[in-house]
Amino acid sequence: MKKSITFVVRGIMVALLVWGGSAAAGWANPELIVSADELKKGMETKGWVAVDCRDLKDYAAGHIPGAISFGKQCKKALRDATSRVFRDVSKYEKLFGKVGISNDTHVVFYYDGLKTMNDATVGFWVMEYLGHDKAHVLNGGIDAWRKAGNRLDNKPVKLTETTFKANVKPSVYSSTDEILEIAAGNAPGTQLLDSRSSKEHNGSDIRALRGGHVPNTTLQVSHKDTLLQEKNSKTGKTEAVAYLDADTAAKAFAPLDKNKRVVAHCQTGTRSTMTYLQLRALGFKDPANWDDSWRIYGSTLDYPVEDEQWYNFDGVNKKIQSLEKKVAELEKAKK
Repeated sequence: MKKSITFVVRGIMVALLVWGGSAAAGWANPELIVSADELKKGMETKGWVAVDCRDLKDYAAGHIPGAISFGKQCKKALRDATSRVFRDVSKYEKLFGKVGISNDTHVVFYYDGLKTMNDATVGFWVMEYLGHDKAHVLNGGIDAWRKAGNRLDNKPVKLTETTFKANVKPSVYSSTDEILEIAAGNAPGTQLLDSRSSKEHNGSDIRALRGGHVPNTTLQVSHKDTLLQEKNSKTGKTEAVAYLDADTAAKAFAPLDKNKRVVAHCQTGTRSTMTYLQLRALGFKDPANWDDSWRIYGSTLDYPVEDEQWYNFDGVNKKIQSLEKKVAELEKAKK
């Protein structure tokens, strides 16, 4: 009897250990996502640079002491007008060298809330695309810095120019050609992850000529559902906050195989850079970001689409006409 009880107890202990280890496993590559304390310690050395990914006016109003700015939001500074990554990497080499980032520099991108969170992850993904193995993101951004009791500074920072050389890592970049192979069923070893909202995925929220999703998509999970969830004290609703959380992300991506290639996408390949960071941090072996994403795919009419819905130009025109009518009535009433 005692022997049986012992086995049961041992079994329960093992189960608890397994469950507890899984639930609190954290990031497989925690160095990619740093805390305010880690950033502060790193900034005390000469090998770390913090990049403020917000607008220049926000940077000027108050930034982490020693942090630099690219002069505009990171997603605008590091991508062209179509939100595409620069294919001419010499542009990155000139930019990073000019602001004082070398191949030996630890670069920490930070943000302020959900609005600019993806600016920081764009910076991270671009750095990884360029083969830089010392890129990080400050978890919680400037909010975490303040909550850690640290001050802000409004003095602009200009570092000594240096040299940066790219060593492009093609695997982290996914092209539309690769996506077309997935859509055709010719890439069974690749998992496609849609980081858009469920409405975008099912075609009811149309942001290109067509709404819907790529055939053979493996998983759809909104990028907001992978973040830390907290109860809003004003509304009482649980919602995403701008903090990366290992357990939440691991649960969201549980249906995926870590040992297979995973390509993330969204509307412009911006939200999905955060997905890319999370996959890297969780230890996925071959993650990538689809740079073109739905904006281009959904507007190219010969590409196959599931749950296809067309952009309602007639509906938009009617809304415009209705607004114009209301404006005319208001102007008439003023007279």
